[in-house]
Amino acid sequence: MTKQVQQLDRVIIRFAGDSGDGMQLTGDRFTQETAAFGNDLSTLPNFPAEIRAPAGTLPGVSSFQLHFADHDILTPGDAPNVLVAMNPAALKANLGDLPRGADLIVNTDEFSKRNLAKVGYAANPVEDDSLAEYRVHALPLTSMTVTALADFDISKKDAERAKNMFALGLLSWLYHRPTEGTLGFLEKKFARKPEIMKANIAAFQAGWAYGETTEAFSVQYEIKPAEHEPGLYRNITGNVALAYGLVAAGERSGLPIYLGSYPITPASDILHELSRHKKFGIRTFQAEDEIAAVGAALGASFGGALGVTTTSGPGIALKSETIGLAVATELPLVVIDVQRAGPSTGLPTKTEQADLLQAMYGRNGEAPVPVIAPRSPSDCFDAALEAARIAVKYRTPVILLSDGYLANGSEPWKLPDVDDLPVIEPAFATADDPGFQPFKRDPETLARPWAIPGTAGLEHRIGGLEKADGSGNISYDPANHDTMVRLRQAKVDGIANDVEPLAVDDPSGEARVLVLGWGGTFGAISAAVRRVRKEGRQVAQAHLRHLNPFPANLAEVLRSYDKVIVPEINLGQLALLLRGRFLIDVIGYNQVRGLPFKAEELQGVIQDVMDSE
Repeated sequence: MTKQVQQLDRVIIRFAGDSGDGMQLTGDRFTQETAAFGNDLSTLPNFPAEIRAPAGTLPGVSSFQLHFADHDILTPGDAPNVLVAMNPAALKANLGDLPRGADLIVNTDEFSKRNLAKVGYAANPVEDDSLAEYRVHALPLTSMTVTALADFDISKKDAERAKNMFALGLLSWLYHRPTEGTLGFLEKKFARKPEIMKANIAAFQAGWAYGETTEAFSVQYEIKPAEHEPGLYRNITGNVALAYGLVAAGERSGLPIYLGSYPITPASDILHELSRHKKFGIRTFQAEDEIAAVGAALGASFGGALGVTTTSGPGIALKSETIGLAVATELPLVVIDVQRAGPSTGLPTKTEQADLLQAMYGRNGEAPVPVIAPRSPSDCFDAALEAARIAVKYRTPVILLSDGYLANGSEPWKLPDVDDLPVIEPAFATADDPGFQPFKRDPETLARPWAIPGTAGLEHRIGGLEKADGSGNISYDPANHDTMVRLRQAKVDGIANDVEPLAVDDPSGEARVLVLGWGGTFGAISAAVRRVRKEGRQVAQAHLRHLNPFPANLAEVLRSYDKVIVPEINLGQLALLLRGRFLIDVIGYNQVRGLPFKAEELQGVIQDVMDSE
């Protein structure tokens, strides 16, 4: 059957189903093939906190949204053009995001009276008029999959489980996706279960064949590859990019990387990824708790490695005493906080930006720590390198604030030339230093020497008690304590002169409103700014990577605009810091829903502020 092919410039697809339906795997495979095809893309996985929530219930719904295009895009999209709903719970949980006229593919096999009742449907929405505003494709995906696999020596349950591969095959046909990568993936994943492997491949191919032969879909869609800067690209998540950034830091510094970590959502993938790279001198230690993890990492730094620890907000609370010890001992340490919604356990699989004040001040005493934040999944690579550079050069712990959206989301990443990456020089103290003093500071950086234990002549005291300036001997002298507190603060403050000035995107130079963001809000802010500019209005944008210290030109930038909007996924933490530091009444926009901002809502915020001028 010859099908019409329609060109699109972009599309947003959301796969949704029960947490056991394989929606994350389905979305990931569709994403990998889309990346291989050359589209620009951005993803938003969204899954429940429970390992296995009750089947068919709203709390158990798992979804994966993918936005891909033939041009540069910045977000996973505000609303899906296509929703694949594998059961009534998936339909009810996601229908509110679906715009009028969107495509809705529904697995009718799961719309039994029992499953409908579980989520509060009095009648089957597929059979009444409640879905009339959408283009509904009601398909018995489960039974079609079971029929396609009737000749395989597998159980009915295993056949039903392959329905996600049938759906993936159908969507792959509908949007002209490559298939080789998925077939190779299935061969590898189920290599030890050949019959299951063959069945999943058959289900995928059956879904593709159904698209080709059915009259339910008369149109195929084609989204051409995007134009990228020449180079070698791969799709990458924020957590994997952080891991690769740490590997690169080890290579560019000549230091062994030691990760002390306790598994915690959504940071665990960094531990998983780094554990695969022993050939680069990476050592990983899965500790019994958060305190042991950071203690091991700091001990590794004392021994001459670059200690790293990964966690989320609850783990930062437990690690705070040892981070303070790293401040006092003035040793390099990279602390990665992949933020999630709190307080306490909160929404552990959802995103938030609410750990900024904790990173700034969550320790006893005057314990200043540099804080940096990546802005996108691929930018996590550069942020990890920058955190390592600062930690080593200035002999200080550094907190890197990622978040759940960046950690699990993905986008294309151009592989860098290793020779172009910054060199990180440890500059260890040497045994031929006749006047060695463990706390004698470099006049430029105020960093103390890094002396490897066991080096003759470099023996020195180490611990949490206050040190005498220069000698490092234990000191209870009030004046000395005041001096050391001010020196540690001055060391961190001085980093502002060693980072790039804040860049402002203000093409016309005539904008009177600035939108200032940090962390994972970059994509939504940038997309919103693009929309406002398309209307012929002038608005400026800037995004902070360095949050402590701020870039040296931040005050000048803030005072160059009549109004400054600061969108944050918290109740105004950066806004509080800016008001207190610069006495500028910035305009905060704050939502704490466990979800990233939508470009449309930020567009409205910017327009409202501009209209009020």
